[in-house]
Amino acid sequence: MKKIFKLTDPKKNEDRVLEAIKHEIRKYVKREKKKDLPEKETMYWDFDCKVGTSVEDAKEVVFEELIKALDAVKASGATEVYVEVIAKAVPKPPKAEKKEKAVKEVEEEA
Repeated sequence: MKKIFKLTDPKKNEDRVLEAIKHEIRKYVKREKKKDLPEKETMYWDFDCKVGTSVEDAKEVVFEELIKALDAVKASGATEVYVEVIAKAVPKPPKAEKKEKAVKEVEEEA
């Protein structure tokens, strides 16, 4: 999703406009996560995100910080916000650490 959102609407409260933008982003992410992965056991959906007042001004943001970045743009007094959220399938980190911890706990109890 690459989109420029208006942060002002004469008929709506500015806070409700921002909440509508956040809702649309969350809805897009939920829809993307439902898509089939190439390898379900070894992959998961991750997102590349950019937020800024314009396309040229957009900065990369971690997905978990996307909503905070939107709030920061709103607080700066901008009238528009550019949001880019691109889904990508990435490999899951190995579970070796969890298995090693479980084995150590079992050995300690015995």
